[in-house]
This record gives sequence, C-alpha cells and structure tokens, in this order.
Amino acid sequence: MRFTSSVRTHVGLVRGNNEDSAFAGPHMLLVADGVGGHAAGEVASASVAHLLGAMSLLPKPASGESSTPDEDLPVVLREWVDRAHRLLVEGVAADPTRAGMATTLTAVLTDGHTFAMCHAGDSRAYVLRDGGLRQVSVDHTLVQALLDQGRITPAQARVHPYRSAVTRFVDGGDRPDADIVLLDLRPRDRLLLCSDGLTDFVDEGEIRSLLLDATPEEATDNLVRAALVAGGRDNVTCVVGDVLDGELMPWHRRPYFCRMEGAVTDLANLIDPAGHGHAA
Repeated sequence: MRFTSSVRTHVGLVRGNNEDSAFAGPHMLLVADGVGGHAAGEVASASVAHLLGAMSLLPKPASGESSTPDEDLPVVLREWVDRAHRLLVEGVAADPTRAGMATTLTAVLTDGHTFAMCHAGDSRAYVLRDGGLRQVSVDHTLVQALLDQGRITPAQARVHPYRSAVTRFVDGGDRPDADIVLLDLRPRDRLLLCSDGLTDFVDEGEIRSLLLDATPEEATDNLVRAALVAGGRDNVTCVVGDVLDGELMPWHRRPYFCRMEGAVTDLANLIDPAGHGHAA
C-alpha cells in the first residue's frame, strides 16, 4: 500500500511569515508547525520536515520493505525523530540565537503493509472511513490535559486563553516525548494531517464535509479556504492522503511523487546537517 496525496499551505491573513512545513510522498505524510513564541520556529519545522521526508525517499524506508514485522516500523520512526532532534541540537549549537526553537510533528509512514504515526504537539491526524471522521492523534496541550482531568468543558476549551500552549514538541533540548503508534489503515481510507490553523477555526463537521466526495487536491484547497474564510488568524496547512492498494513506489521514482510546502521550501530555513548553520 501507499499514498496518493495533495498538500496545501497558506500564511493566513494575519501572520507575516509561514512557520508551517509539510511533506507528502508515496510512503510518508507529514505536517510540522513551528511552535509559536519560540525562536526560529520556521527553522525547526523546515529542518525536521526535510530530514524525515528525505529519509522516506531512501531505497529502504524501513528495515525490509517486503516483510517488516509490525513492531519494526515504530522503531524506524523513533530513530528518525531522534535524528531530527539531534539535528536541532546541532542547529542551536551553530547559532545560539535559535535556542528555544521547536516544532510540532505529525507524520504517518508506511512500509507497504503497516502504518505508523509519530505525533508531538497540537497538529492533528484524522482518518475518514466510510463517511465517518475520527481523530487518531491526541493533542499535547495544556487545554487537553485540563479536559482529561475534567477541570474544563469542551465549550470552555474552545475559548480558553491558553488553548495554544503546547506541552510536547521536537526541539533542541530534551529527547522528544512523541507518541509513536501503529495505525489501522486500509485501502480507500483517507488521511488528513493538519496544523492548528485549520482545527482552531473550522469545526470537525465542516472538515468532514469538505473531505467527502472530493479529490485530494479539491479537499486541501477547500479546507485551506475554509480556514481563511473563518478569519485566517494563523498559518494553515493541510495534507490529504488516500490509501491505495498497490505496490510500493520504486525508490528511484519516489522523488517525482513527493511535494513539500511552507517553510521547508526555503533553503535558508534548513540546518546544515554538518552543523555549520544554514544549508544555503
């Protein structure tokens, strides 16, 4: 199995720059949102998205493409996230003004048989199956913690002054505490990965309706447009991927079927893997 997908991002109607990054390829979908209030959020999101996207295009994105045991794919994702974390550590060492830079990360990887998700932060992953929409990620936010504890109601959560306070992310400090889980996906399922620039302003009922009866390209266009109509007070990024029942894409063709959007498309935002600052 693999993905056919579309990705769209927009700076929004208020922000001066786009700190979101997205990658969509035949074997990986990813959204990263530079954490607001942290230095160089666009560098963090771009560097993490670029590294993980590049890893998914290598000849073997997982150990043994044709016969990877279920438990191996999460191990691969954990190794990739740890590698991204080390890259951010190197980026801060090369330029101390980046201290505090961080990004959310929501990524889904397949080896052709199983699917695994890595998630840290308040970007989200949804699955549309047989007309029903289900959130498969859990928000890592202060407000979600208050909800889980029964200290606030869902109505209060929607207007809480600290609803954007993220409690987990990928940064240049401690090792990321990301959720890495297997997903039950099957052909004809549709995945939506998005930054909070969508979900903070567009409710799930409207998101579901915009995902139905549309191509991935139409769905991403309509979702981003809905966020802008709702005020566009944040960067908004959407990746829509349909699960196809087919062979893995041959490794030499993978780059022709991938797409990057947002901060990751600016080479000035990428940390040099050698730790020498920017890539360009």
